[in-house]
Amino acid sequence: MDAILFLQILMYILGSILLLVLIVLGIKMIITMNKLEKTVDNINTKLDSLNKVFSIVDIATDKLALVTDKIIDGISSFIGKLFSKKRKEDDIDE
Repeated sequence: MDAILFLQILMYILGSILLLVLIVLGIKMIITMNKLEKTVDNINTKLDSLNKVFSIVDIATDKLALVTDKIIDGISSFIGKLFSKKRKEDDIDE
């Protein structure tokens, strides 16, 4: 009977210690999650500022591409007209 009583008391003591350890670990986990949340929020604000910079760069490259496309179209149409005039002159000579 004494052994059963001793084992019950031992189980209650170990259960209490386990409960306290789990409570401490839970509190530490909550603190860690709060720190992690602050870090993630900080990273998000920095990324938002970088997104503005990247959108400005994107708009600038789009405008530059539009200008260069117009210049290339103008040059190619000029060259096309030169060759078409030479062909017309060759057809007239024949």
